[in-house]
Amino acid sequence: MREKYQIVIAGGGMVGASMAAALANTPMEILLLDAAEHKPALITGDYDIRVSAITTASMRFFQSLGIWDDLQASRISAFEQMHVWEKQSAAEIHFDGAEIGATALGYIIENRVIQHFLLNKVQQSDNIDFIDKVRLESFRYGDNDQLEVVLDNGNRCHCDLLIGADGSRSNVRSLAGIETKGWKYDQSAIVANVHTELPHQQTAWQCFLEDGPLAFLPLNDQHCSIVWSCQSEHAEALMQLSETDFEQQLAEAFDHRLGAVKLNSVRGVFPLQLQYVNQYVKQGVALIGDAAHSIHPLAGQGVNLGLLDAACLADVILDGIAAHHAPGSYQQLRRYERWRKGDNLGMMFVMDAFKKLFTTRSAPLQFIRNSGISMTNSMNPLKNLIMQSAAGMRGELPSMIRDVTHL
Repeated sequence: MREKYQIVIAGGGMVGASMAAALANTPMEILLLDAAEHKPALITGDYDIRVSAITTASMRFFQSLGIWDDLQASRISAFEQMHVWEKQSAAEIHFDGAEIGATALGYIIENRVIQHFLLNKVQQSDNIDFIDKVRLESFRYGDNDQLEVVLDNGNRCHCDLLIGADGSRSNVRSLAGIETKGWKYDQSAIVANVHTELPHQQTAWQCFLEDGPLAFLPLNDQHCSIVWSCQSEHAEALMQLSETDFEQQLAEAFDHRLGAVKLNSVRGVFPLQLQYVNQYVKQGVALIGDAAHSIHPLAGQGVNLGLLDAACLADVILDGIAAHHAPGSYQQLRRYERWRKGDNLGMMFVMDAFKKLFTTRSAPLQFIRNSGISMTNSMNPLKNLIMQSAAGMRGELPSMIRDVTHL
């Protein structure tokens, strides 16, 4: 560990590790910290229950970081289509990537596999130090707007920029005095892996139930990762069921679209919330990923928004360095905030509106919702616009994504 770094990144998960990897092999000296112990990912054997639906934009970011080939050579499942329906009615909508010239609408990848290859990239970079099993304890401003960072093992260093990639309970955010807004959803998401009687057809399936969405995300062969979002009381009851009873209720809730289902993992559950900050940056401090925004998982956009944060902030930092600005310059960091804040808030509140619309018990709103689904399914231009937006390929793209579109 050095006495001085240009940038310290707190949080070595997918977003923090991608932030570090985006600055690999640059003249800047980077320190990446993670509270967890880093162990090589177990890529063989059973799938982990924590997976992400990676968009086209995130895939191209991984291409630019040089890890996409590694991911493809391990375990990855592309989905070419998406089928969505509302259980209480006949309303449904089908998306096909071929309609927008895409070979895939997205990719289902285990979180631990993504993190593994990102950290491999980081550890192979001469300009990055990675320390695990350590937490940021405090920081304070010193001379020339430099920050003194203190770790919980007693070590300390100075830096120009501290990046908080340390999740929804971000310590960096708390220490910087940045307040959060939002609300809890009285909903929890159950995650698990299942084997299905029928092939998933390389399709992501989502059924909107009365109290939340149920998604089947395709893994290899006839395996799927499920995300069942429902009222917290209902989730608790489902977690208490035997495996056989849970499997039966799961298949029934899913309208038996893929036949009988068999649990292939433990079940996990986590509470859902919407949380955001109005201030992404301060002098010498920037927040990315869940430290800045947490979103309902119904569209699988959470980690993708965080990866776009990292790519955009890397663009801003590298442009600033080329113009001889310090990485922690508030003027430069504000460019990142303006770039990402509007897009993130827009996606968050669209997802919140969808969540409320699909759990409403108002008959007029149910009619409007179901009519809207059926109408959208018959309008290919609108469906194509939705698919392009979901892929993250609309709006101003960072160079790390824009410059690899030919790959």
